[in-house]
Amino acid sequence: MAVRRLAPRDADAYRALRLEALRVVPSAFGRALAEEAAKPLSWFGETLARAAVFGAEDAAGGLMGVLAFQRDSMLKRAHIGHLWGMYVRHAARGQGLGVALLAAAIAHACTEVSVVQLLVGEANQAARGLYERVGFSVYGREAASLRVDGVDAVTLLMAMTLD
Repeated sequence: MAVRRLAPRDADAYRALRLEALRVVPSAFGRALAEEAAKPLSWFGETLARAAVFGAEDAAGGLMGVLAFQRDSMLKRAHIGHLWGMYVRHAARGQGLGVALLAAAIAHACTEVSVVQLLVGEANQAARGLYERVGFSVYGREAASLRVDGVDAVTLLMAMTLD
């Protein structure tokens, strides 16, 4: 598997994987499937132009996982970057894609910021464990941060200081 930064020309593949993620694990993302499914393809291309979105591809070039990085837009918070949208297809899990995507995003983040933050569902122990293994730690907890199908979810706030 290879990891590379996606470009606006990858909007079709990115859109398909992103919508799959929102359908398969709706409790892991702040946006609802209906919200993003209604967006035009150009919106996904604009996302790829605006954020550093990394994709893990299989040998045939199929997109198997994604992770996005974006620097905070406020001047006083410009030293902080955010990771979001992490998803690896079920068939590709257990192959190190999550670590590879994180490594690529963190390497990129090191060129722009000194702190990286992310959000993860408290119930998602596998993701939390992965983030902790690469150096993130929990600094906060947001109760009832998402409501999916009438069920409230707790979100953990995690951060890593970059050297």
